[in-house]
Amino acid sequence: RNQVQSRQVIGAYPGNYFTFDNLDFGTVKGFTISYDLRTKGNVSMRASYTLQFADGTGSSTTTSQNLVSSGNGNLRTLIPLAFDQRHRFVVAGDYRYGKGKNYNGPVLFGKDIFQSTGLNVTMRAGSGTPYTKRSRVNGSGVLFTSQGISPQEGQLNASRLPFNTTVDVKLDRTIDLQWGKGEGEDRKEATLNVYIQTLNVLNAKNIIGVYGATGNPDDDGFLEAAYQQPYIVNQVDENAFRDQYVVKARNGFNYALPRRIRLGIQLNF
Repeated sequence: RNQVQSRQVIGAYPGNYFTFDNLDFGTVKGFTISYDLRTKGNVSMRASYTLQFADGTGSSTTTSQNLVSSGNGNLRTLIPLAFDQRHRFVVAGDYRYGKGKNYNGPVLFGKDIFQSTGLNVTMRAGSGTPYTKRSRVNGSGVLFTSQGISPQEGQLNASRLPFNTTVDVKLDRTIDLQWGKGEGEDRKEATLNVYIQTLNVLNAKNIIGVYGATGNPDDDGFLEAAYQQPYIVNQVDENAFRDQYVVKARNGFNYALPRRIRLGIQLNF
């Protein structure tokens, strides 16, 4: 309770004004089931499932700004919050070889070639978060000046983004470092962990945002809308406008990051 939200003070002198107040409240309910397989041989694994319901009167401090600016008062109603993710799955598996007497991997020319080496695979999946459906496209997501109003269709945050899945893979090897002579304070020890990590290894096009009128991440429907054709035709170059509009609408901001590969070194001492 008592979360900050925009409000309008009516009847103030010399006129109405906008400010922030402790108006919002929200409730997050849910539970998590987890399974932890401690290291058994070379394998360890963790898995969890979370079911969540997040409802409130505002997802941020400016959620009600348009409402109170339109003269409707400081109305509040329960809606699904912007971070309301109904289902979330996380599975992480690790296969790792030990060292010395604990090594049970392949040996080549008398060397334990996979000593202190491991492979980690993590899968994260979750249902889509809410967004508000619009009944009219006005180009506000692309144009500097929107063309007409964009009425809300249905309840606020009543529509959902699609399910997302991401798989990350990490291969690493730990190397023991020692320097100095003798024992005790004269002898220093550290470990060097060298790894290569691939994020979103499947290069999945996970959708994190859509245009409200179409529900698509790369097409807001403006170029096909009959009521927007006069505006399009009156541009200096209609074809150039259409081409550049498509490029801007497909800017990639509605997608999560693509595949990335990282090479890293971590020193522990």
